[in-house]
Amino acid sequence: MGDKAPITTRADYPAFYPLQTRWMDNDVYGHMNNVVHYSLFDTAVNGWLIERGLLDPRNSETYGLVVETGCKYYSEMGFPDKVTAGLRVARLGSSSIKYEVALFRNDETTATAEGFFVHVYVNRKTHRPAPIESHRRVAFQSLMKDGA
Repeated sequence: MGDKAPITTRADYPAFYPLQTRWMDNDVYGHMNNVVHYSLFDTAVNGWLIERGLLDPRNSETYGLVVETGCKYYSEMGFPDKVTAGLRVARLGSSSIKYEVALFRNDETTATAEGFFVHVYVNRKTHRPAPIESHRRVAFQSLMKDGA
């Protein structure tokens, strides 16, 4: 609770991915259960990758495995809200990438939740870390927070 960083807005993200909540996302308290946020993060990042031809889940020689995640919750969401995920890259290493994802409810400009997850790229056959290929690296650089 000591973190006083401002809540991000849509203007803080270079790319967006639309998502839809589902009836089953609501918990007994009438709002979206916290585990659903992580599913939305995963769906947004992998959907973005697939749409750009950067991931074929069944055939890509390398793919990202999630090795770390985190989330801060600011306000409630629930079905039937529409959600837009803002995407950006905080760090790009030789075989790893840290994504930052914000979830925006309906037309709101301030995030209802902010999270991150780290992918380590691995070879499909060996499951050992593999360098991020140049075509992916270029795409990831377009999502860098500082524009680099």
